Amino acid sequence: MAYSLGIDIGGTFTDAVLLDESGTARLLKTPTTPHDPSEGVNNALALAEQELGLQPGSILKEIEYFGLGTTVATNALIERKGVKTGIITTKGFGDAILMQRGNGHWIGRELHEITRDSQRNAPEPVVQRPLIREVTERIDFRGETIIALDEDEVRAQVQALLDDGVEAIAVCLLWAFRNPAHEQRVAAIIREMAPDAYLTTSSDLAPVLGEYERTATTALNAYLGPAVSDYMTKLNGSLRDRGLRGSLRILDSGGGVITPERCGETAVSVLTSGPAGGVLASAQLARQIGTPNVLTTDMGGTSFDVGMITDYEPVVQTFQEVNGYRVLKPAVEVTAIGAGGGSIARVVGGQLVVGPTSAGSVPGPVCYRRGGTEPTVTDADVVLGIIDPSYFLGGSFALDRDGAERAVNDKIAVPLGISVQEAAAGIKAIADHRMADLLDTLTVGHGHDPRDFVVFAYGGAGGAHCHRFGAELGAQSIIVPATATVHSAFGAVMSDLHVSAEISDPMHSATWEGAVSAFDPDRFNRHFESLESQVTKELLEGGANLDRIGIQRFADVRFRMQSKTLSVELEAGQLNSDAIARLMTNFKTQFIDLYGREALFLGAGVEIVSLRVQAKGALDKPRVTHVVSAGGQRTHMPSSRPVYLGPERGLAMADVARGTELRPGDRLQGPVVIEHPGTTIFVGPDQSAVIDDLENTVISNDPKGN
Repeated sequence: MAYSLGIDIGGTFTDAVLLDESGTARLLKTPTTPHDPSEGVNNALALAEQELGLQPGSILKEIEYFGLGTTVATNALIERKGVKTGIITTKGFGDAILMQRGNGHWIGRELHEITRDSQRNAPEPVVQRPLIREVTERIDFRGETIIALDEDEVRAQVQALLDDGVEAIAVCLLWAFRNPAHEQRVAAIIREMAPDAYLTTSSDLAPVLGEYERTATTALNAYLGPAVSDYMTKLNGSLRDRGLRGSLRILDSGGGVITPERCGETAVSVLTSGPAGGVLASAQLARQIGTPNVLTTDMGGTSFDVGMITDYEPVVQTFQEVNGYRVLKPAVEVTAIGAGGGSIARVVGGQLVVGPTSAGSVPGPVCYRRGGTEPTVTDADVVLGIIDPSYFLGGSFALDRDGAERAVNDKIAVPLGISVQEAAAGIKAIADHRMADLLDTLTVGHGHDPRDFVVFAYGGAGGAHCHRFGAELGAQSIIVPATATVHSAFGAVMSDLHVSAEISDPMHSATWEGAVSAFDPDRFNRHFESLESQVTKELLEGGANLDRIGIQRFADVRFRMQSKTLSVELEAGQLNSDAIARLMTNFKTQFIDLYGREALFLGAGVEIVSLRVQAKGALDKPRVTHVVSAGGQRTHMPSSRPVYLGPERGLAMADVARGTELRPGDRLQGPVVIEHPGTTIFVGPDQSAVIDDLENTVISNDPKGN
């Protein structure tokens, strides 16, 4: 039988989904091996072989499609393990990446960090100032050459970088996105002088407006590219040597998968592939069950990641913020806070504080028995009775309940003068409230009403907390997917090929009324024809069929004198003045929906900063009809157990159900604990749950389930 496999290598666990031709998805989970991530992948493959009763080492020959979510680029950036990199830029502009913009001090930071000056700092440079070399040349904003490129100077500066031992070079010249001729000539000289050096040019990678962002994106790609390219080459070769005949695809940040070769060329495109995987899996599920508007929530050990789906499509932003840098590559919009199972609770100035600091996987929560001493959210869940210490990870990882109680008592209960159960309930309540507050802020901030959304809760800790943050938000319902514990891996196996392309050609209209006549449709048509030809070629090379390629067009529009743009979709086909008029109307509507009619800035005129296309090549995958959670051990399961519900309700007996024994149509009345091998779901006392046809757990705030 042929299989499709999706694997997501996380910080704590390596997750896998094995999908067969009949639509049966098997969920697999094994600890990540940080010293060698491939070992964790091999362990996941071994689990799949055990589950299917196959001979060791034989599964790869049966796999037609292998989708992988990887943190190789992210880890290399965080740990500063990229290669020594140099930059060639226009004379007078060498400090752009070091100066950044004002927002460089807060990119990717939480509110408590932004508001405390002591915690505001620019990221550590990936390229040191002596390795930033300037050359004489100048192209203006029209794309016209003002100063010719001094090729002798280019050769001298390239040689100086090579003498300094650089392994990669980033070329980013001023206004190169309007006219790439000088960058192309610099690139040719570098290839002549250093054919083995990794080379990235801004006009190829990010031909868009924004000097700092374009430089940062190009430099980061050069810095990370060799490590990512080497990793992909070795991984692909190893899998082929061991029998893989099917296609290998890598989950990218922007909404799909790309080839390993493309991943090596555009390393920055996979910087946030992990969080994107869960959102993409949720979009697939949303289409199957008919929920167009979804808030995706991924609660793992360290963070709480939130994404948004509207009209069945993930919200994608034109950039991503990673480790203090703004990268000009599309990414599924995911917002994270430090609120995971490993978030540490402590008493500060007589007040209980939870997160953002995390115990991680090592030492982890106290109950893990790995040396942790600080109480965490997971420890609180154990103390409250929500998590059964004997059935964590299906019984394969016993937890220390006594240790968790001691930590919560000594570090929280005693300083606050309350009972250990009250302290644990307080930890959970604060974590739940922080998550609900983030969800509310994001939906309202995007111009939406939270009550119009369904919450999808996944990740190892999501099921234990969604009953409260979902109810506090006022969502229509809360759904824990059947694939919740390996949801990002599910996204890797179910995603389609994805590429995007963008070009900046700023267009201005001094007045709102004159916009239609000021913007030339033929200019749009020329750019879109070129961009669509580019992405179609890439998809066909990646294995897509021409009749299954879909392309969306977007324009980034803003009122003049404003810094933020809105991404507005345009129609397919040849554009005319009527299409431009509809573009302006749609921009105005989006602006009002997001900021309110009072914020309209019509008197400033309007400008279009860039044009962009997003393309997908649909891949054939079976429709998931049944989910099997592998790895659960047969242990004694009580029919009920006491769970502490807070000072108002006290201790109550909650029913206990084993998730693997539930079937579509089964209904449960809260309070109830549903135990799966990879996660625990808690349904509150005023809630009910039903198992739907796809084996998802649907929690309703109506105790009768209406």
